[in-house]
Amino acid sequence: MDLFNNLAMGFGVALSLQNLAYAFFGALLGTLIGVLPGLGPVATIAMLLPSIYALDATPALIMLAGIYYGAQYGGSTTAILINIPGESSSVVTAIDGYQMARQGRAGPALATAALGSFFAGCVGTVIIAAFAPPLTELAFKFGPAEYFSLMVLGLIGAVVLASGSLLKAIAMIILGLLLGQINTDVISGVPRYSFDIPELTDGIGFVAIAMGVFGFGEIIANLSRPAEHREVFTKDVKGLWPSRQDFKEAAPSVLRGTALGSILGVLPGGGALLASFASYTLEKKIVREPRVPFGKGAIQGVAGPESANNAGSQTSFIPMLTLGIPPNAVMALMVGAMTIKGIQPGPQVMTGNPELFWGLIASMWVGNLMLVILNLPLIGIWIKLLTVPYRFLFPAIMVFCAIGLYTLNNNTFDVFMAAGFGVVGYLFWKLGCEPAPLLLGFILGPMMEENLRRALLLSRGDWSTFVTRPLSAGLLVAALLVVVIVALPSIRRKREVAFQDAD
Repeated sequence: MDLFNNLAMGFGVALSLQNLAYAFFGALLGTLIGVLPGLGPVATIAMLLPSIYALDATPALIMLAGIYYGAQYGGSTTAILINIPGESSSVVTAIDGYQMARQGRAGPALATAALGSFFAGCVGTVIIAAFAPPLTELAFKFGPAEYFSLMVLGLIGAVVLASGSLLKAIAMIILGLLLGQINTDVISGVPRYSFDIPELTDGIGFVAIAMGVFGFGEIIANLSRPAEHREVFTKDVKGLWPSRQDFKEAAPSVLRGTALGSILGVLPGGGALLASFASYTLEKKIVREPRVPFGKGAIQGVAGPESANNAGSQTSFIPMLTLGIPPNAVMALMVGAMTIKGIQPGPQVMTGNPELFWGLIASMWVGNLMLVILNLPLIGIWIKLLTVPYRFLFPAIMVFCAIGLYTLNNNTFDVFMAAGFGVVGYLFWKLGCEPAPLLLGFILGPMMEENLRRALLLSRGDWSTFVTRPLSAGLLVAALLVVVIVALPSIRRKREVAFQDAD
């Protein structure tokens, strides 16, 4: 009964006119930020932090939360329409979503992403309300050794995820891991592989790689084709809404993605991102004979990862609200916002500021509903944009991307870096290499290294810590099993046949 009383109080707070206005503003701004390549929720929330001094704590946090999950929605729009992931967690959505757009099915892809995200967001919010304390206990069991093992499993999953040659997939992951090493050493503070270029001491920006390899690489590849094959859409746009068959195929993927995202979102260090990759891998394993092959426009490849990353972004509030431990950069800024307002993040928020805690949770339901109402009517507008001839569309995309890249650090270096990766992306396209594993390796590499070194520091250099801790050992055994299964001749042959059919 306490839960219902608390939620009733939360909705009373969330449905006040002021809080509704801030939730709407946050959701709208988040969507626009997600659609704009280069401007992520981290940069936007950081820019808006000074403005919250004039606000009360509850509307300020409701607005910032709206920006965060709004950006998760918006990131899928550019991933599906122009193959440029607006957010790192939208990388996987681009694999099948963009292929659907090229087949004239951008409407069903965008609607599936929006509805899947709405369902996952609502379930994620229920989980926050009901299971915050026990889920936090689970997150506590993850030390550096467990995170390292989880990321090893994630990278091996990415090899299975990639279409085509296993060797190429492994090479892409290793290249991603190597690119992730260009930064300043976390422990010693010494720049590594920066070649005395000051801009590289902080590492290569994710946005520069994602835009270069996916966006600019795709544009160069399109320009190398005959004019009649360049259009993003085939001229016959097949409806704006998913068919009954689409709903039937997408529904189980949405449920699986939501469950996976809800669990992984609690874990610090990119839970929503890991969830979207893990969901795609799971869908490829479970859906034996999809109507459309994965990598060629399978609706399951949009529904699962989009639901997983949205559920993950909702449940990532759990450690922040209940323990004061931010699981990602956005939550770290939210902790900063709470501190600005004189609220100590941690277990006492639930008891000391119940109106803030439950009001924020209730506002997530309201915000998710607003996002669906905002996004579904926009589908037709986005599609109209893409019927513009490609000779006008590609310069506009490139200018748009260049502005986004420049605003990251107010530095032209990021624009040149993305242009360089555009050439690399074109080479990948010519060689038939899937770029998604490269991005996963690039993102997870520094986190893996940090957790590996932290685990070895805590165990005084004893490598057996990874196998003596039960949870870590279990994750490593799961990774080993995936390697063994994929390496089996019968499985390898089936995999090759599946991808030949896909081609």
